[in-house]
Amino acid sequence: MNVLMIAPGYPDEMPLFCRGLSTFGAKVYGISDVPLANLPEMTRHHLSGYLQTPQLNQEDAVILAVVAEWGRLSFDRVICLWEPGVVLAAKLRVALGVAGMTVDDAIAFRNKDIMKARVAAAGIRTPRHRGATSAAEVREAAEVIGYPLIIKPIDGAGSMDTFRVDDVKELEAALKRLTHIEHVNVEEFIEAEEFTFDTICVNGEMQYFNVGFYRPRPLVARTLEWISPQTLCLRDVDSDWVAGGRQMGVDVLKAMNPGNAFTHMEWYRKSDGEVVFGEIAARPPGARTVDLMNYVSDIDLYMGYAEAELQGTFPLDVTRKYNAINIFKRAQGHGTIRRISGLENLVQRFGEHIVHIDLLPVGATRRDWVLTLISDGYLTIRHPDFEQACMIADAVGTDLQLYAS
Repeated sequence: MNVLMIAPGYPDEMPLFCRGLSTFGAKVYGISDVPLANLPEMTRHHLSGYLQTPQLNQEDAVILAVVAEWGRLSFDRVICLWEPGVVLAAKLRVALGVAGMTVDDAIAFRNKDIMKARVAAAGIRTPRHRGATSAAEVREAAEVIGYPLIIKPIDGAGSMDTFRVDDVKELEAALKRLTHIEHVNVEEFIEAEEFTFDTICVNGEMQYFNVGFYRPRPLVARTLEWISPQTLCLRDVDSDWVAGGRQMGVDVLKAMNPGNAFTHMEWYRKSDGEVVFGEIAARPPGARTVDLMNYVSDIDLYMGYAEAELQGTFPLDVTRKYNAINIFKRAQGHGTIRRISGLENLVQRFGEHIVHIDLLPVGATRRDWVLTLISDGYLTIRHPDFEQACMIADAVGTDLQLYAS
């Protein structure tokens, strides 16, 4: 099979997906707006061809370049597992005559206003919301929806440029920081625990699912630098704690028509047990969460996704053995990492439960924690008992420290 893959080298998980597709037998042709030499070695090794295109947000120019270069090829799939390229992928399917997610469905996955309208029409509880393209429209939406509320880009990913607003003063401060965003979504703030529901689908039918949990909520983690955020993948997905979210996730998939896709949904569970839809993307979760899913069941979802995408089958044994947690670290200070403290002791105490360590080394420059959840590195731990897993993760959060100057 010939597969066209958009952005095969970014984000960090994409080389693994590229490898999975290639290893399963596909000829993978990659397109992106960077030189071939800039792609990770793993990506380059598994590509059958590569085209450097104009900037990927220049969709018409990219489509013309692809058709001119590869229009003679017969593609079986056009794949994009990076959120900003989902609509481009749908338009390329039209241009190349390839089956898959339609442009209308792709737009619904990207435009949070359209997304929530489609989900709400299926009878699923969503936050009250409005789209806005000017400061005046944001103020009007805030008056109708009421405080507290959230303002976020209409097509954003993760929690970048997302603000909680509790009153008029905070609204005005947020508007000053959002002048570079043309279209935003203004929505009711849901006071609740925040979860994920992640799936691999074939023809819209769920073949695999994961339930994840954030400690603390991403918006809090994006606000306070001292926090070591955690993302969890749960072993027990049959408990009453997550049953409502699981069912809602199935209902959302029916409303959104994902076709063949890896999906990532966020949802809320309020203190009274009510579940509320957050948003859904036609992509895998980021920040190495697919690796967490693999650690839960000792599987390889990069290969599992490839088989589901290319053959429509999903043979993996997904028996859940562990809770798996990524703990992301942010160095104290600025500049260069000078010292790492506490790691040796943590390994001595919990070594068998620490399955991956990826910290910036001494001498490396700190990353911008606002721009990347991975920040200055992370540890992955797993344990069959949820409480024990959280205890170990919290110990990593408090006892492991990186210092920069």
